[in-house]
This record gives sequence, structure tokens and C-alpha cells, in this order.
Amino acid sequence: MQTDIVSRVRKDLIENVDEKAKNSCSRFFKEEVKCHGVRAAAVRKITKDYFKELKSAGQADKENIFALGDPLLQSDYCEEAFVAFEWAYMVRAEYTEADFFVFEHWVENYVNNWAKCDTLCNHTVGSFIEKFPSYIENLKLWAQSDNRWFRRASAVTLILPARKGLFLPEIFEISDLLLTDKDDMVRKGYGWMLKEASKPHLQEVFDYVMKNKKEMPRTSLRYAIEKFPADLRAKAMEK
Repeated sequence: MQTDIVSRVRKDLIENVDEKAKNSCSRFFKEEVKCHGVRAAAVRKITKDYFKELKSAGQADKENIFALGDPLLQSDYCEEAFVAFEWAYMVRAEYTEADFFVFEHWVENYVNNWAKCDTLCNHTVGSFIEKFPSYIENLKLWAQSDNRWFRRASAVTLILPARKGLFLPEIFEISDLLLTDKDDMVRKGYGWMLKEASKPHLQEVFDYVMKNKKEMPRTSLRYAIEKFPADLRAKAMEK
């Protein structure tokens, strides 16, 4: 069943290749990426259709969905990673604490660009952290990793919780750990996290930015203050 589903998903993706999407794919990335060249709407439809099929066959339990993840991810294609990560998000009601280490394995072995990082972390890992908040301690370890994608993941995992006003002290702790990071993808990641946190916690994020702006890279600063009112944005940008 697993091999059959993976090969059929792959075949459907290949049949939906759009030459224009294929040719434009690489311009969104600085590193080499593997893309079939399927438009996002078509990938989402394939993802949902096959999940429905698995559900109808009684095969959409978490154990089976996670087992399908690795063979999809091993191809290194962005679209196949999207399918694997979205399916994992679709079984979020079944998450247990041990699942953190499945997601950590995926980041370590299969995440090699910002799109894979954000697809996995924004929804899947973010939902896990909302359910098991003690694992934010593990995100702090990610923030100190030599692996740039672990460091970005430590921040972008908290994007949706930040938008809901959750975990503000931990968001500042992770920002402190990443504050002077040399990697552009990491700088953008924690700046984005602060931007989302500023929506429910404007004053606190403004105070954090003002306290740290001399050390904070301009990329991170610009992301963090994007949703500030014009007067606060101007103050944050002052030398």
C-alpha cells in the first residue's frame, strides 16, 4: 500500500508539471533545489485527494502517515516534501510527545531550503508545540545548532503561536539566541517571528527591538518592525 501510494502521488505530480512553474522555481531560492514544477494549487489538490483516499481505506492513521513521510522525502523534491508535511499536519489530533523526534529527524535529514523548513514548521511542528509547550526547550537547542535549518526552524515553528499571542517570553529567548546570527535565512526567520508577535504584543516587541537594535542585523530589524505603526517604525529605524 505504501509503495503504491508514494509512486501514484509521484506519477500524479509529474503529470501535473507546468513548464512555466518549473522554469521559475529556482529563482525563489539561493541554493540548488529539486522541483517537479507543479503549481501550488495542484499540489494541494493532490495532497487532499490522496489523504481522502487513505482515510476511506482506513490508512490515514498517524503511524501510516508518518511511515509514508520518509519515502516521499527521500526523493528531495519540494512538492513531495509538501505532501509529506501536510499529511503529518492533517493527523495533528493524534500527536504524542514522541512525535517531536520524528519532526526533528525530518529537519535534520530532509530540510534543505526555506520552503521545506516553513512548510514543516509553521503548521506541523507549531501545532505540536501548542499541544506540548514544554518542547520549546528543544527549540532553544535547535537555535544553537550548527545546522542553519534547525536555527531557522526554532523561530518559524513559533510563527502561528506568536500570531495568537502565545509564548512571548520564549519568543524573546529564541530571538536572543539568534540575535547576531550570520545566516540570512535565520535572520529573516526570527525577524518574521517577532513581526507576528508584534500583532498581539506591539509594545513588548517594540521595547525588545529598541533594546537590541544596535546588535540586530538590518534584515531582522526590517522584518520585525514591518507591522509597527509608522511612528514606531521610524523610531526603530533611527540610528
